[in-house]
Amino acid sequence: MKAAAEVQNPAKPLIIPIFIMNGGCPQHCIFCNEKIAAGDFAPEIIRSFFDAEVASYLRWNKDKRRRVEIAFYGGNFTGLAIDYQKRLLSWADTYLQTGQADSIRISTRPDYIDDNHLAFLHAAGVRTVEIGAQSFNDDVLRTANRGHDGQATIRAMQLLKARGFQAGLHLMAGLPGDTRESFMETLLRTAELRPDTARIHPVLVFKDTPLAYEYRLGRYQPLSLTEAVKWCHLAWETLTPAGIHIIRFGLQMTSEMHQEGAVPAGPMHPAFGSLVYSAIFFSYTLRLLRDVPKHTGVLHFSVAQRDLSNFRGPGNKNVDAIKKLYPDARIVIDSVREGLLGHLSLNTETEESLSLDIPGIA
Repeated sequence: MKAAAEVQNPAKPLIIPIFIMNGGCPQHCIFCNEKIAAGDFAPEIIRSFFDAEVASYLRWNKDKRRRVEIAFYGGNFTGLAIDYQKRLLSWADTYLQTGQADSIRISTRPDYIDDNHLAFLHAAGVRTVEIGAQSFNDDVLRTANRGHDGQATIRAMQLLKARGFQAGLHLMAGLPGDTRESFMETLLRTAELRPDTARIHPVLVFKDTPLAYEYRLGRYQPLSLTEAVKWCHLAWETLTPAGIHIIRFGLQMTSEMHQEGAVPAGPMHPAFGSLVYSAIFFSYTLRLLRDVPKHTGVLHFSVAQRDLSNFRGPGNKNVDAIKKLYPDARIVIDSVREGLLGHLSLNTETEESLSLDIPGIA
């Protein structure tokens, strides 16, 4: 499962994901089919599997300077039987004790967090807790059968901050009953709470879920791919000024998602995050060009090498759009090997030099 790790940027920690497959979940959310979303893992983790997964990632990691975090994902960790929690955390702790890992992170529900449990988690080496908030709109949460309200997430975030945890929020775009306006309200509430990180997933319709049933009856329509990119772009514009680092757009693709009929509808794309970042880069490129005359003969851009594909856009879409805006210009794009991520610079034929930095690109 190498593809599931946060591995593209050396500045990011290496996250080793261990999926607990709906473990501890008291609800059956209408959108959830974890065997497709995360992969078809065993319902209970055994030690040999755990050690093999961790060893696989540690062997693969070439940058030994990176922080290593063991993560328990795919369920409601704090809803697991306490003995099972202790067992999993003790296995992870062996890697902390040997210096092969630096900390542990978990994902859980907002209504399964209290002060006593957080004290237990911190003592066991957990330093990051990701909360499945999904939305702050109570009607949307109720329709999704989440079993908690938006206030539960607010309380959970307050407890996490009081205990000194790194906190992340998972949000979903396009849930039943969600609108652009209600999604924006969720983003604004998230910005107020200031989690350290956020993940934004547009809703996919998985087979064998209540949502798939609603879709077949014509009672639910997921976001189009274009709409999903726009909503996630809106999330970027709202959350990054608040200092919130968005660590993923869209679900990580699994082999199960590619199976025929597994995802009957929804904005699924193998590089969804790149589509969002390409839209972000294009919007900032337009800002850079705002005062450049349309008759300009040369547009000479410089971007970091690792930003080049996002700057160009899928199929060179962004560059083609610039050509339409500046039909007389010769467009030159230099990629800078050690360039600062998110930094765009532009020189024109008049030797005018412009630059800007896209916040949150790292």
